[in-house]
Amino acid sequence: MANGKQGRDPAFGLDMDFNEALERFAGADIRDLEETPIEGTATPFVKWAGGKRSIINELVDNLPSEFGDYYEPFVGGGALFFHLQSQLKKAYLSDINIDLIFAYAVIKKDPLALIEILRKHKEKHNPDYYYRVRKKHDLEDTIEVAARFLYMNKTCFNGLYRVNKSGEFNVPVGKYKNPNIVQEKNIPLCNQVLQKAEITYQKYTKIQPKSGDFVYFDPPYHPLNSTSFTSYTKFDFTEQNQIELRDFALSLHKKGVLVMLSNSNTEFIRDLYKGSPFSVRIVHAPRPVNCKASGRNNVEEVLITTYG
Repeated sequence: MANGKQGRDPAFGLDMDFNEALERFAGADIRDLEETPIEGTATPFVKWAGGKRSIINELVDNLPSEFGDYYEPFVGGGALFFHLQSQLKKAYLSDINIDLIFAYAVIKKDPLALIEILRKHKEKHNPDYYYRVRKKHDLEDTIEVAARFLYMNKTCFNGLYRVNKSGEFNVPVGKYKNPNIVQEKNIPLCNQVLQKAEITYQKYTKIQPKSGDFVYFDPPYHPLNSTSFTSYTKFDFTEQNQIELRDFALSLHKKGVLVMLSNSNTEFIRDLYKGSPFSVRIVHAPRPVNCKASGRNNVEEVLITTYG
């Protein structure tokens, strides 16, 4: 596995002026970005804007009645994967955020070593320490890289993932009374669940599901308007990228793969997935990420499937 700097690309983070990001995220309720712990059950170990906890029931209600292996190529926080943990035999999780993939891989392989480093971060945590850790862009040890990523995810401003043009994480420290840095109970539970998962750093087009397998796509959303926060990459997930994803989903369907896809409810997306084999449903999702309380109402999303 590569070190924490090698392979990191500016395109893995959010290329946005911080004042703009601050305006968009200032009103976010971070509790809505994390899973509510259930005793003895693994839950997502990262805070993830756009995570699917708020619509998990809609996702579950629209799953295929049966399927083989599970694929989630824009894994993010993995809310659906963790929700289905007891039902899955084999899962394939992937993303192009290399630090996120390091975290998944380390939790699967070395959870106790990771927890030990997180304990040290917790003991030393304060704003000055945070900024010293933030400067460590060239860590060589993957466990250290994963620990740094998780520590900053739990302590940075609203869990925002953003890098500068050099690919260096640059989000300011957040204000928390007791951030859940160590996750002593959840990380071992995640370790157990991840034993059934293959974790890969790759683009979504690299997955190779077979007939009868199930793929859930949760890509960067098509923007609702000019101020929609939908991009976590230097280069936006453009309309051409959305078309390419549609075409890839169609190619999977022709191979007998069962596909579900989330996106924003825009005319472009509805037109893109109009007609067979796609079925489009509208779901209502809370959106806590907004600078104004009046803007934190439910928004409409679409849930697209290729099976009934």
